[in-house]
Amino acid sequence: MKTLDRGLASPWRRSALAALAGALPVLAYPSPALWWWAYVALVPWLLLARAAPTGRRALYDGWSGGFGFMLALHHWLLPDLNVFTLVLAALLGVLWAPWAWLAHRYLAVGTGASRGRVVVALLVLPSAWLAVELVRSWQGLGGPWGMLGSTQWQVAPALRLASIGGVWLLSFLVVAVNVAAAVLVAVPSSRTPAVAGLVATAAATSAAWGWAPRPDGDGRTRIAVVQPGVVEGVDRRFDREEQLTRRLAGQGVDLVVWGESSVGYDLAGRPDLAGRLAALSRTTGADILVNVDARRSDRPGIYKSSVLVGPQGPTGDRYDKMRLVPFGEYIPARSLLGWATSVGKAAGEDRRRGTEQVVMHAGPGLRIGPMVCFETAFPDMSRHLADDGADVLVAQSSTSSFQHSWAPAQHASLGALRAAETGRPFVHATLTGVSAVYDASGRRLGSWVGTDASTTAVFEVPLAHGVTPYVRFGDWPVHVSLLVLVALGLTEGARALRPRRSAPGPLAPPARTVRESPARPGR
Repeated sequence: MKTLDRGLASPWRRSALAALAGALPVLAYPSPALWWWAYVALVPWLLLARAAPTGRRALYDGWSGGFGFMLALHHWLLPDLNVFTLVLAALLGVLWAPWAWLAHRYLAVGTGASRGRVVVALLVLPSAWLAVELVRSWQGLGGPWGMLGSTQWQVAPALRLASIGGVWLLSFLVVAVNVAAAVLVAVPSSRTPAVAGLVATAAATSAAWGWAPRPDGDGRTRIAVVQPGVVEGVDRRFDREEQLTRRLAGQGVDLVVWGESSVGYDLAGRPDLAGRLAALSRTTGADILVNVDARRSDRPGIYKSSVLVGPQGPTGDRYDKMRLVPFGEYIPARSLLGWATSVGKAAGEDRRRGTEQVVMHAGPGLRIGPMVCFETAFPDMSRHLADDGADVLVAQSSTSSFQHSWAPAQHASLGALRAAETGRPFVHATLTGVSAVYDASGRRLGSWVGTDASTTAVFEVPLAHGVTPYVRFGDWPVHVSLLVLVALGLTEGARALRPRRSAPGPLAPPARTVRESPARPGR
């Protein structure tokens, strides 16, 4: 123990240990997908912040842990962004400094971590974590990739909770369980509120399982995903996709979905390609949703666009990607950060953004809500599409740059959460894998189409209708968490401003009463 204490006394060793503790939750994400690990993965980080000698040291522990968390979660970016990945992880890691300070404030060794403080910690620390996830969810900071609640994508009870409060509610509960576990390990005298917190979490999950409305069945549709695999060159890729799509003739599909950047030319400027796609639509008897990554002929700039093509050619339904991948598709503050192109594969030219989401009519009675790649990480986008009347959410993606990493599986898993949140089936079609389809409750249909496949896959997709609580009420767990933090700030501020009565010290002499003597008459 003394050796450990001496090791923690070194600021650099302590920071390294905090970074390692912050990286532990990554094992709960795909590909390892150890979902149960998420409920204890934060405990070492919490215990380290709790044992910090000062609040300032706890801030550094939070920063270092946040750096480790961000780096582990995005380690697959290293081959493309190189050293800039470390810079981004260090910048984003700062967001967790206040969270660790709060852990020190309410669970610190010197305070005894009273039961009242533990109760406050069970509310404040999950709320502070959600505040961090809210800030980093801004697309300019990388978006909500890897929210802690997304580790529960394959747990049926958790998906039921997602239909009530989205991935935000899952993150809140996962952090609350970690706080309770840390108290059980390190603060035996305050185990009662910790156990009560665990019981409350279990009760909430059970109540959601029984009470949350389930999507109502509303027919079925057959959707085909075309995954060409790794093919060099836009022309060869189009040829391969065309060849695979022809195999779908006679299979009774209602919609064919190609992946992101499946077409490398603007169809308005290449009527030959538009004609070939229309012929494929006639052959298969279904509309085809392609994704065009090219310079537009009708306006300046490069767009990534979902384009629906029918038997007569493009139908006029088009969605331009709104939320772009930082550094991959544009460079934030290019005048300051443009040097990133010299150290990695950052975007040489910024893509242009779309202005609004679109619900497309793809065949008789089928309304689809398209998203492109990175956008599936944003819960609000799928929520808005469901609210606008989409029957099926369709994502077109490409993770070919990260083919042999954890990124394809992490990306595919997001579809389960978006389906459960909205009560709508979700189709995730990629160029090179992983492609996947989920029903309206988030349950996976069939098998994933892995990164080693060049094929087509047809899915019988059950349709659903109705409105989930999350679609109706939105990100209410975030609003509640912000109210908790505001209430905490007001309470602490009032306490700091409250006047304190000073008591006499134990060694102060008692005050003596001086009696005036009567004046003597003068002589």
